[in-house]
Amino acid sequence: MIGQPYDLAGKRVYVAGHRGMVGSAIVRRVGLEGCEVLTASRAELDLKNQAAVRAWFAANRPDAVFLAAAKVGGILANDSFPADFLYDNLIIEANIIEAAHVQDVEKLLFLGSSCIYPKFAPQPITEDALLTGPLEPTNEWYAIAKIAGIKLAQAYRRQHGRDFISAMPTNLYGPGDNYDLAGGHVLPALIRKAHEAKLAGAAAIEIWGTGTPRREFLHVDDLADACVFLMRRYSGESHVNAGSGEDIAIADLAQLVCDVVGFEGAIQRDTSKPDGTPRKLMSGDKLAGMGWQPRIGLREGIAGAYRDFLDQSVTKRGL
Repeated sequence: MIGQPYDLAGKRVYVAGHRGMVGSAIVRRVGLEGCEVLTASRAELDLKNQAAVRAWFAANRPDAVFLAAAKVGGILANDSFPADFLYDNLIIEANIIEAAHVQDVEKLLFLGSSCIYPKFAPQPITEDALLTGPLEPTNEWYAIAKIAGIKLAQAYRRQHGRDFISAMPTNLYGPGDNYDLAGGHVLPALIRKAHEAKLAGAAAIEIWGTGTPRREFLHVDDLADACVFLMRRYSGESHVNAGSGEDIAIADLAQLVCDVVGFEGAIQRDTSKPDGTPRKLMSGDKLAGMGWQPRIGLREGIAGAYRDFLDQSVTKRGL
């Protein structure tokens, strides 16, 4: 439901996880709202330490909280460290949500992930698909922790009347992304592959599988805008999907990245590698019905991400 407008102007707003891609985008966006943005580095605050989190909240007394802090990683990391992904994310979200309740925080937005949905959920995936089927096994530990976060926000709303809400973003990309070929997601990894192939004068780049699976992408600055929109306008128990509403085949995405980067070679498909889920598209009808739409097109967003990749490369070289 759309609640009474919540004005962020003049408020003390804590962004948990401000160093990550999502958190830093929220910091940029919230900074336009005329509020005081609060952050705490890992050295200043261990979010897994309940006493430390409670003490920080008592000392800083935020009015609103964006909970973007999480332990994240790819398939290999999830498979190798299931206990870390489940425990760390459970304890971080529980500590922050409980401290927000104790300190009478006015509003909190918890950020989840599209991996909360069943592996074979009907497409486009609506919010009510949650808990209707088995999860994708490769990231179930992370997904279960995020589902618990949604339910925790709902529970504090029901039992204590707290205005705690949740948003579920689709695949994200943009400034601050991880362009590592082993640990990065598909879009930033493609940017690096195409760039390095261009520099090397390679004849082709390789993608996994047939290239036919379809994926949805949202620029992280659009997500940050959606989060501020929800913080200001939404007050309801159900989580809300945040996506672009459009998907693209991986082969077409690879071609688009090559076009932006300027790599003119071929795209080869390694069909011995798995495709993964054939399609993963979230329904954005709920958020669109409230009046929000993304503004950054995919080509424009990839161009910005490529500039960010080049900037990161220069920084790492110390130039």
